Amino acid sequence: MGLKAKFNLVLLLAFLVGLLLAAVLSWQIVHENARREVVQQAEVMMAQASAIRDYTAKEIGPLLAGQIKVRFLPHTVPSWAAQTNLRTLAAQFPDYTYKEAALNPTNPADRATDWESGIIAEFARNPSLTSFTSTRDSPTGPILSISRPIRITDKDCLSCHSTPSAAPTSMIDLYGSANGFGWKLGDVAAAQIVSVPMQVALDRASAAFKIYLLALVTVFAVTIVLLNLLLHFVIVKPIRRMSDIASEVSLGNMDAPEFAERGRDEIASLAGSFNRMRRSLANAMKLLES
Repeated sequence: MGLKAKFNLVLLLAFLVGLLLAAVLSWQIVHENARREVVQQAEVMMAQASAIRDYTAKEIGPLLAGQIKVRFLPHTVPSWAAQTNLRTLAAQFPDYTYKEAALNPTNPADRATDWESGIIAEFARNPSLTSFTSTRDSPTGPILSISRPIRITDKDCLSCHSTPSAAPTSMIDLYGSANGFGWKLGDVAAAQIVSVPMQVALDRASAAFKIYLLALVTVFAVTIVLLNLLLHFVIVKPIRRMSDIASEVSLGNMDAPEFAERGRDEIASLAGSFNRMRRSLANAMKLLES
């Protein structure tokens, strides 16, 4: 195996090991960044929903409180206001959803699905849990969800959700008396659930990962070409030339030209030593002949 082959083999092994390590680390980094991006989007949606809830409870509810006995207005309900507003976003971006899922909702449209029920049960099992992040598969790719519990901490909520007899008649007329009752203080009645698609962020992460690896391969290819050119012209070619001259001298051709010394590097130093050895050998042969 020649010098260049050995050199390229070692360089290739070093590159493959480096590429593998870089690929593993960069894959983790870009996908973690993608996940953080999606989490940030979900947190922004959650903050928007909470802001709508607070505004409805503090500003809209008191303004319309006197009309509830005559006609129940869902506009005064914070959960209805938040979900209605963010449903507009879902109309443009179907996979971006906000729902206040409940096990026993007043509005049947808010009833929790199986996976949402599991999240509510998790909050019920762990009273100190204030946020829960989960992912699930969908036909369009993975979906990340951030959830927060809605615990009954205000006794005023029980005026509408304890028993049908205690609820406003206008609410019973709108939603009926079969759902949304029996709530108790301290219970986890529902959960705020924001769902954001991950596929777009993951696709961007995969594209960035491929570009990064392609850049590494390109840099390696350019580097190995330049190093091979340097190796050929600075080391291999001069050594071959010296080897050819040494071969001619060993066969008795003392008229073989000396190797031209160029530069001040190690190869030039070797060439000078080689030429001195050749002249010494030529002088020794002349002395023997005389």
